[in-house]
Amino acid sequence: MNILSSQKFRFTIGCAALLIVGLASSYLYPQSKTKQLAQQDQFFTQQEKFNLLESQISFTSNQVSDQLNLRFKNPFTTKQTSDEIIGKQNDFSSQQDLLAASAPYPVVDEFKKYKFSINGSQVVTPVKLPITKVNFNQKDLLTVLVNTRKYFQDYSSEDPDILRTGMLATQGVTIPDVLNTLNFMIVVLKEDIANNRATRLQDPKFINSNFRVIKWNAYNPKNKQQKQLRITKYAVFTHPGSRKKTSTFNTPIYSLKENSNNDKFYTRYTKQDVLSGIYEPGGKEFGKVTSLAYLTRNGLEEAIMEGTILINFTDGYKAFFNVDRNNAMPYIRGLKATAQKRYWYFREVDAIKGYGYKIDAKISIKPGVTFAGDVLNIGLGKVIVIEHSKGGRKHLQMGVLADTGGAFLPNLYQLDFLAGIFKNKKEFGQNISQLPDYATAYFLVKK
Repeated sequence: MNILSSQKFRFTIGCAALLIVGLASSYLYPQSKTKQLAQQDQFFTQQEKFNLLESQISFTSNQVSDQLNLRFKNPFTTKQTSDEIIGKQNDFSSQQDLLAASAPYPVVDEFKKYKFSINGSQVVTPVKLPITKVNFNQKDLLTVLVNTRKYFQDYSSEDPDILRTGMLATQGVTIPDVLNTLNFMIVVLKEDIANNRATRLQDPKFINSNFRVIKWNAYNPKNKQQKQLRITKYAVFTHPGSRKKTSTFNTPIYSLKENSNNDKFYTRYTKQDVLSGIYEPGGKEFGKVTSLAYLTRNGLEEAIMEGTILINFTDGYKAFFNVDRNNAMPYIRGLKATAQKRYWYFREVDAIKGYGYKIDAKISIKPGVTFAGDVLNIGLGKVIVIEHSKGGRKHLQMGVLADTGGAFLPNLYQLDFLAGIFKNKKEFGQNISQLPDYATAYFLVKK
């Protein structure tokens, strides 16, 4: 009995010891693993964290892209197409939206390189639209909405940049939401115009009932106190011009030939090189480009700055010309226009053109209902309402983000408003004096 008891005792002690060791190991292993992971995390750079998030965003974009490529071939099935996309996104979108909403948004530059991160909740917040009539030209807004939607239909596979939802991803907004917003507004406007009545989209109560309203608080890294958006204005100017070089019209605008993509010779030359005469008879690159027109130097700078120019030729012909491709040299903020090295080549077009990955694909836009902005970080096709005071009363203006420019990449504190077509800067100045320099901005997203 004593021997048996002794053996049982030793057996019990042994089991207890093994149990204690097992418990200790199970506790210490995750602790050391956690510490190890924490130490490893210290070695992740901000760029690596961005790459991880970018891969998650890319997954979402690829899913949407696949749907767009499969469904957006027939422009007459757009309503059905958007519904199908939205339905097929539901299985994974809520999980992706939750992930995006909990993560900081990585802001990128025009080359899609990481610049900095923002906390989405500090920049975009859900609100209600003020109870004030929303102003816009119904037919012009309809035109821009339709043309923007068509760009998604036609060029989603060629231009993956438009599948970026931008900072509104932090509010769970997806590309199907953007398409649904465009579709709904188009239907409402068509019905209201057909019935010869003021559109319901001008009624803030209708908007608050049918749309998510998301306030955009400006984010300016150089001025953290700025809360309202800076509203700059751009225009199309009419200029006299000549088919041939004269003493008055001595500054050329050129068009690149179709084979220029194979030999990107034009990326070697600055604006100053071009204007020195390299493409003119006797110049070392004569014959490589096509001469479109000759303007004054001021006419050229305004055409480059605004993106489009309406030329009245001395022979009576008139036409719009829009920027096509540049020489891949960056626009430098703060540097005067004549000193900029970036030079733009033009093409003749049939209307004022906005955003597009190539000249033949650009969106035809209208003044008064078009904003230019940071397409990569805000997102093409976003419907925006700006609020400002006019004559002591609130004034709301609606437009579509359907254009961009070098000054907006990246830029989360500014929009450029297409004001109209003007004969000169004086006429332009008189018009924009009625418009605000700063405004509160709201995104509209169909519920």
